[in-house]
Amino acid sequence: MPPFTSHGTSIICADQYEISATIYTPHSTPEQPIKGAVLIGPATGIKQQFYANFASYLCENNYGVITFDNRGIGNSKKDKLKKSDASLQCWGEKDMPAVLEQLKTSFPDTRYHLIGHSAGGQLVGLMHNAMELSSIFNFASSSGQLKNMKMPYFIKAHFFMNLFIPLCNTLFGYTQSQWLGMGEPLPKAVGQQWREWCNGEGYVKQAFGKTVHCHQYDTLSIPSMWVNAVDDDIAIDANVLDMQSVFSRLKPETLTLSPENYQLDEIGHMKFFSKKAKVLWPHALNWLERFSYQSV
Repeated sequence: MPPFTSHGTSIICADQYEISATIYTPHSTPEQPIKGAVLIGPATGIKQQFYANFASYLCENNYGVITFDNRGIGNSKKDKLKKSDASLQCWGEKDMPAVLEQLKTSFPDTRYHLIGHSAGGQLVGLMHNAMELSSIFNFASSSGQLKNMKMPYFIKAHFFMNLFIPLCNTLFGYTQSQWLGMGEPLPKAVGQQWREWCNGEGYVKQAFGKTVHCHQYDTLSIPSMWVNAVDDDIAIDANVLDMQSVFSRLKPETLTLSPENYQLDEIGHMKFFSKKAKVLWPHALNWLERFSYQSV
C-alpha cells in the first residue's frame, strides 16, 4: 500500500466560484503524526498536474499537500475562456485563501506552509488569511520586471507582454499563451494584469491604491526562503530582490541553484518541480522540517 492517498475535490471560493483541487493525505500514525500541511501555489497558467510528483514526494515525507487550478485554468475553467473575468488579483484574493481554508479543514491542528512557484509566491500578500501560514518557500518568484531582463530574452519578453498579449486579447478575447509555450491559455484580465505588473517595479505594487486596496504585503513577517536558478531568464537576482522589496517586513533567506552542481542540464523557471530534478526537492523538504512540530 502506498504511504499516502490522493483524491480530487472542489473548493467553493467566497464569491461562490468553484475551483478544482487535489488533496494528498499521508498515512500518518500516532507514532508518526503529520508534520505539517502544504499549499502549492502554481505559476501563471500552470495546471495542478504539473506538481503531482512533487506533492507526492512531500506526502511520502509525512506532509499533507493540496494542489489546485486557479479559476480559468485546467479543471477550474468554466464555459468559454473569453467569458472569464478571472484576474491575477482574484487568484490571490479569492482562490488561494479558499484553498488554504480547505487545507486547514483537511489537516487540522498542524502548521501550514506555502510552496509558491512564480505567481504562486508573488500573490501570497493578497491572501486575507496569509498570516495563518508558518512559512513560505518560493521558487522562481520574482517581479518579472521587464527592464531588468537581459538580452536576448529581453526581446522575447517584451514581444510576449507588449505585443502578443494585447493582440491576442483583441482578436480572441483571451491570451493564447500556449502558442509560445507559456502555459495554458489565460483569461483576458490575467494577461492584462501580467503585462501591466511586469512593466513596472514591484509587480503587484502597480495595483496598490488602484484595484488593490487591502493586502498583507506590509504585515507578513513569517520566515521565507526564495530560491531561483542561474539559468532562469525571468527570476533573475534583480527581479527576486524587486519582489522581496514589496514585502516590507519579511527578512528573506535566498538560495540560487546552478544545474551543473546537481548534474542537471537545466533548471530554469520551471524544472525545479520536474521529476527529473528530484535531486533538488530536499531543499524544500529541509525548509519545511525547520518549521514542523517535530523540530520544536
